[in-house]
Amino acid sequence: MEGMTFVGHDKPFQYADGGLTVTRGSAWSAPGCHLGCGVLMYTDEDGRLVKVEGDPENPFNEGRLCVRCLAVPNAVNNPERIRKPMRRIGERGEDKWEEMTWDEAFDLIEEKFTYYKENFGAESVTFWQGTGRDIAAWITRLAWSFGSPNYGPSLNGLACYAPRVYGCIALSGSFWVGDYSQQFADRYDNPQWKRPDVIMVWGNNPLPANSDGAYGHWVIDCMQRGSKVVTIDPKVTWLGSRSELMLQVRPGTDAALALAMGNVMVEEGLYDEEFVEQWCTGFDEYKEVVKGYTPEKAAEICWVDADDIRKAARMFAEADGAIIQWGVALDQKEEAVTACQAVASLLMLTGNIDNPGGMIKPPEVLMYLNGWGFDLIAPEQYAKRLGPDKYKFYNAGVPAASAECMIEAMETGKPYPLKAAWIQTTNPLTCMGVDPQRTLEAFKKLDFIVVVDPFKTPTLMALADVVLPVAMFPERNGIRCGDGAQRIETINKAVVDPTLLSDMEINLELGRRLCPDAWPWDNVEDMFSAVYESVGLTFEEAQRKAPGYVPFEYYKYKTGKLRPDGQPGFMTPTGKLELWSNMMDAVGLPPLPAYEEPTPGPVTTPELYEKYPFVLTTGARRFNTFHAENRENPYLRRIHSEPAVQIHPADAERLGLTEGEWVWVEGPKGTTGDIGRCKRVVEITPTMLEGVVSTDHAWWHPEGDPERLYDVFDLNVNQLMPWGCGPSGMGANYKCLLCRIYKVEKGE
Repeated sequence: MEGMTFVGHDKPFQYADGGLTVTRGSAWSAPGCHLGCGVLMYTDEDGRLVKVEGDPENPFNEGRLCVRCLAVPNAVNNPERIRKPMRRIGERGEDKWEEMTWDEAFDLIEEKFTYYKENFGAESVTFWQGTGRDIAAWITRLAWSFGSPNYGPSLNGLACYAPRVYGCIALSGSFWVGDYSQQFADRYDNPQWKRPDVIMVWGNNPLPANSDGAYGHWVIDCMQRGSKVVTIDPKVTWLGSRSELMLQVRPGTDAALALAMGNVMVEEGLYDEEFVEQWCTGFDEYKEVVKGYTPEKAAEICWVDADDIRKAARMFAEADGAIIQWGVALDQKEEAVTACQAVASLLMLTGNIDNPGGMIKPPEVLMYLNGWGFDLIAPEQYAKRLGPDKYKFYNAGVPAASAECMIEAMETGKPYPLKAAWIQTTNPLTCMGVDPQRTLEAFKKLDFIVVVDPFKTPTLMALADVVLPVAMFPERNGIRCGDGAQRIETINKAVVDPTLLSDMEINLELGRRLCPDAWPWDNVEDMFSAVYESVGLTFEEAQRKAPGYVPFEYYKYKTGKLRPDGQPGFMTPTGKLELWSNMMDAVGLPPLPAYEEPTPGPVTTPELYEKYPFVLTTGARRFNTFHAENRENPYLRRIHSEPAVQIHPADAERLGLTEGEWVWVEGPKGTTGDIGRCKRVVEITPTMLEGVVSTDHAWWHPEGDPERLYDVFDLNVNQLMPWGCGPSGMGANYKCLLCRIYKVEKGE
């Protein structure tokens, strides 16, 4: 690509250093990661990975690494890894396996999938993925080229990232991320960039989470350059303790808080009147909505101080460049899309779109991969996708099928029977799948299930008929893709293990067998080169040169570079930022942001709140884990060895709880009348908001009995959650539940 900037390196991507071989690359899956940080991988004379360090020449992370990456040698060398394909020789749930060759495994999968396609249609084979950020494109291509429209994560309501993405698209035609100079090779020294005056960290803990392609320590870099931080979270995080303002909000009430901030900006005339007049539409309608959300009303709803709401709104509106660093707390409520609309509207009111130190559209290096393979599925096949008939928003450009609708189809055989599942980069019984007992029983109705994973997991143990082991990132080649693909990066093989295939090699081989015309490459390196052809590189050239940065400019909406017709404006029906959304209206959803009380909740179900007196938020990130991964890594397990529930000292005292004791966290599964519970260790901390408790997600015990599914049904907090989501089909109540806490009795 013309004008691309590459980082000059002193050494080739692989070189010798003191008896060790060093391989430069980036870190992706497996083990999982959101970022692709630059790494140096050290192997000894036997080819064994002995050390991973941050690459100081990589502008993205500048040599910094989290503990998960530092511990990758423990994962790669773990003796519990699966290293050969296996078929089950007992009943599902029994730990009885027989090793196979790779050819035998592929032959069996090809035979089964072809049979189901010929007899029940390609839609009867479902494809499930997790958050392997450089793997998703290969899974979707496999599903679409096979002819199946039924792929997606097992996440209820796609309640991670997608509500924010589509909430933004509904208003502006694009998704936007904070401008931390990540789009420039010279980073903070680039003369076009300016540091944001204010960073509003909303429902996100950037340091351990590193979500949406944002390296959490960039917030600290900006603070060191003068940025002020406002944190909105029920827990005082490390960044919260160093913020100008810390708003401890009741989980699930973010939309009310955002509307109240909009009220302050409008009533006090703090919004950017010129920007709104020229580049926004629907302001008059929005103004009427926020009129009813005074700071006093929001304070009552959100459990925060009205004056703090005013201060936060004023800080943000008066800033010269402001970022909202938001997280899954916005996604994980049934009305997630409208909550994301409410928050995104603050960016539009203040003109913090496509500006230095504001929110930018991620540079899309690899347009080749946007919907890669979608042209391979016939329209009549894609029309069979499960989800759009129930949730109209799935007709507004959402490519995945609804996990909830796929579960229902497994149970009922309607609107057509499902027969098989391909499960790759995910462990749904432990992590994504709510109501895991129901999820388990639904999957058990399938005739044939393949699981791709480096370790035995509860999902693999319970369901897999065939298991394919997979290489970890130091053992394979790959490219960065997904999340806008903001830069050219390569994953470079440091460890050679001929017994393992990478995710991409597995997908390529199966693709060549099932639909050879769609998979014409001899090897994955040729496949990567085909992708990089759009930027004028081969994979081997990218290995030598990466990372690479495409040219970037601000204010693209002024020069027509956000629209294919070249006209100034945004990719919306009006060409403007739409505070009143035509896209939402077109699919029968409210076009303006609104607030809905969580159900169940303190307000909507007071009788349940009396019995279950805590608001429960789940899924707060820990430094040592990535969702369900790393439990089997002894180095990381020592950092946080058991699932915890965090509770304020006053609440713990009322319940007679002490630090470190085991308790049950129990609560209603929505309004179904069913009750779920899970075990936790008490962690008493004054950082929690009184009346709110927080707990980890995705827990299991790899050291446990495999035929008891590694204690997953004792430990999985998803047992408190039902299937079912909001009217858009996006968002689900993961972070605004009700619960009670009581001690685990002897013998339990």
